[in-house]
Amino acid sequence: MRIVRGRELLTEEQRIGIIQPPEDDWALGTYYTFSNMDMEVIEKRRKEENRLGFAVQLALLRYPGWPYNFIENVPSPIVNYIARQIGADPALMKYYPQRENTIWDHLKEIRREYGYISFTLKEYRLAFKHIYKLALEEGDAVPLLHECIDFLRSKQVILPAITTIERIVWEAREMAERKIFNTISKSLTSEQKEKLESVISTQSPSDTRRTILGWLKEAPGHPSPETFLKVIERLEYIRSLGLETAETKYVHPNRLLQFTRMGSRYEPYEFRKFKENKRLSLLTIYLKNLAQELTDRAFEIHDRQMLRLMAKGRKAQDEIQKQNGKKLNEKVIHFADIGKALIKAKEESLDVFEVLNSVIEWNSFVSSVEEAQTLVRPADYDYLDLLKKRFYSLRKYTPTLLKTLEFKSTKSSETLLQAVEVIREMNESGKRKVPSESPTDFISRRWKKHIYEEDGAINRHYYEMAVLMELREHVRAGDISVVGSRKYRDFEEYLFSEKEWSDAKESTRLAVSLSFEDFIEERVETLEERLSWLSKNWNKLDSVSFEKGRLSVSRLDKDVPKEAKQFSESLYKMLPRIKLTDLLMDVAQITGFHHQFTHASNNRKPDEGETITIMAALLGMGMNIGLSKMADATPGLSYKQLANVSQWRMHEDAMSKAQATLVNFHHKLDLAYHWGDGTTSSSDGMRMKLGVSSLHADSNPHYGSGKGTTIYRFTSDQFSSYYTKVIHTNSRDAIHVLDGLLHHDTDLNIEEHFTDTAGYTDQIFGLTHLLGFKFAPRIRDLSDSKLFTIGKASDYPKLEPLLRGQINTKLIKDNYDDVLRLAHSIREGAVSASLIMEKLGSYARQNSLATALREIGRIEKTIFILNYISSESLRRKIQRGLNKGEFMNALARALFFGKQGELRERTVQNQLQRATALNIIINAVSVWNTLHLTKAVEYQKRLGNFNEDLLQHMSPLGWEHINLLGEYRFNSEQAISLDSLRPLVLG
Repeated sequence: MRIVRGRELLTEEQRIGIIQPPEDDWALGTYYTFSNMDMEVIEKRRKEENRLGFAVQLALLRYPGWPYNFIENVPSPIVNYIARQIGADPALMKYYPQRENTIWDHLKEIRREYGYISFTLKEYRLAFKHIYKLALEEGDAVPLLHECIDFLRSKQVILPAITTIERIVWEAREMAERKIFNTISKSLTSEQKEKLESVISTQSPSDTRRTILGWLKEAPGHPSPETFLKVIERLEYIRSLGLETAETKYVHPNRLLQFTRMGSRYEPYEFRKFKENKRLSLLTIYLKNLAQELTDRAFEIHDRQMLRLMAKGRKAQDEIQKQNGKKLNEKVIHFADIGKALIKAKEESLDVFEVLNSVIEWNSFVSSVEEAQTLVRPADYDYLDLLKKRFYSLRKYTPTLLKTLEFKSTKSSETLLQAVEVIREMNESGKRKVPSESPTDFISRRWKKHIYEEDGAINRHYYEMAVLMELREHVRAGDISVVGSRKYRDFEEYLFSEKEWSDAKESTRLAVSLSFEDFIEERVETLEERLSWLSKNWNKLDSVSFEKGRLSVSRLDKDVPKEAKQFSESLYKMLPRIKLTDLLMDVAQITGFHHQFTHASNNRKPDEGETITIMAALLGMGMNIGLSKMADATPGLSYKQLANVSQWRMHEDAMSKAQATLVNFHHKLDLAYHWGDGTTSSSDGMRMKLGVSSLHADSNPHYGSGKGTTIYRFTSDQFSSYYTKVIHTNSRDAIHVLDGLLHHDTDLNIEEHFTDTAGYTDQIFGLTHLLGFKFAPRIRDLSDSKLFTIGKASDYPKLEPLLRGQINTKLIKDNYDDVLRLAHSIREGAVSASLIMEKLGSYARQNSLATALREIGRIEKTIFILNYISSESLRRKIQRGLNKGEFMNALARALFFGKQGELRERTVQNQLQRATALNIIINAVSVWNTLHLTKAVEYQKRLGNFNEDLLQHMSPLGWEHINLLGEYRFNSEQAISLDSLRPLVLG
């Protein structure tokens, strides 16, 4: 059968990588071990070289599946392993290819004996049909290629040329895309099509230098009423296109996400190059997704405005305190003097008014009282009374908020939405008075003090502010959803349904029993065991005290030998000095991490020229000097080239895979195992200043008055950074811990995780246990930590002062199944842990699910603290883990020196791209250093007097020998491999 060679998806290097048989021990044992039946068939050959050739051909057909003559060089480990099994001399293999007829005769016999079939048009069509179905769900060529190969293998089809398989995948993918694009474009009306065309061809209403699409893509600036109105204007424009009728609901979510990413990268002129069905479909998918993003941004701005409202109230009260400080002090002095006089009058039976007059003249006393009344603050020292004038700043955008966004609720929040409707109707009608029958039951006591006037009428200003504040709280908690939003949906929509959970129970990957009784019995036993042990041994613990019912643990002494620093310096002195550009190219050639930067549109891997451009872009972003400055400092590269690869090749998925490639390579290095086995890690935030107006920029008093954001980085015990995300600077670290543990792409098997105090909450303790992780934070204020029992605290009299609470096991029992459903939803990726934890912790009146998870967490926190104070080795392990994260941050600060370490990107996506580029460089430094430190160690061992125990105390994150500055030249001509590392500096 002749099949015309079609579109190719792989480079020649990639093809060799797929066709080449594996030669590791696991593969040899799995694929190339013969059974007794195999040996009988093989032994029918008379000549030894024919027996060996026949056996090798049989083995290769089993895996990787290609005929012997398709594979240029059979690895010697495979030939040797097979030769030993059949008792042949592996050197005879060179004689086997000399008679081509023998090879074909052997292939025919293998087909007859084992049922293998040749690849014909029938198999082509079967494979095409199979891949076509998958291509409707997945557009990435490489997974589809592997799936096609696996499918043919499962049918015992002898694999054709790799280019034929590429053609199957290419055609199936093209047909799948065509079907999707035709379905969507046909569902559009002629009016919708015309409007979509204008999006990429017509100038925007606010800026004639840009198209409407460029205007719609504009990142929002500082959260303000003006920014809100601009976001709503763009949202309303997209809504006017009427795209909700477009047929996208039948497209697989994974494909929708891929098409959305593509659409976000194309400029208008690029859209215009596509055929109509592709152009309109990509625009439709992208704009529908953008509408969700704009909806989220709009409510997020409202969220920030309400926070700012309250902050201004607090600030106003503080200002009053500062301004009136002297007057208030005078009043206190007067009060003290008057008090003394009254006490004297009482004790000596004197006339009160005469005594009072001797202290202060009556008129002055009356004036002082009147002045005090003007200075007085509410008894509870609340500042809500100062917010009345702030109402008008909210009115700049809130009528548009209530008019444009649609809210839905659970039954518990129905009255709040009725109040929202009351305000909406008042806005539309122009009425000023709030109807007396307006619902108020949802309003907290704090606000109710202000919403009623003396005559019983409802104060509009306070009523509206209270409604808007409660709306914020309920939406954040998930009690109220925002229609068309991705982030603010109904709480139940984030979780697997009860039916889905019921079907998945038997195969769930949770680490606890599905039975509450079994779960609680095991945790009770563990908790009581730790309490009993500590009750008997508390006075034997060093560095731990229980004075006056308060727990305290002394600071750990350093356990790093004095000679460790000198030892590390001696090894680093041997490392060759190197430019960072050369270091990146070395690591790329050794690890191949650059192959992960596939093109977002066609999935092609980069060639040599593109690889250099990618490395330059990585440095430009990871060192924060920017692409423009990087182009100026790199001969032969332009800004447009760097911008192109950053847009199309350095997408989130590619960056994550490149990072994982480096981490996985480093994980397998022998020296890395002196630092850890890759089962523990730590996470810590590194705050970065933001030099531009951004929706996500904010100040944190802990870091000063400047606005910024936080790079939250996960560091393995082997000094590799395996996950990064950008979080709000005021976000609690704890809610992001599980994102990194669950969703990194590396081979690391993290079992235990360390954080500082900001990295834990009771609920995180509960979730990490349910998901099978050991959670070990360093708790700063240990004396204030509340320990819990399940039984009676009096059962442990020596510890009773520490045991300040009792676990509500009934609450856990009543909600246990829902808690497991929540954990399962997080485990399987239905919802991110950070999003759901933010909702669980955002609302003061938490639901029973949140409180049940908190109770489970209190059990785990108590067990952990008992272990923490009982074990100095645990405390040291946590300390060492956190120190590794601090070493990582030190290198990150040294690398991220551009713009004085200040981020200038408005969106979280662009900030994350920079943070991940920085992480990739850090990991490349770690890999390069580890490889060359290994050479240095081997050299020192040959000299003798080598203390191997000191290796555990060093780090591969040193950078004194690396030139981070200067002109950037990338040399791709010097071949670097594991066998040709740069020479050490000796002598």
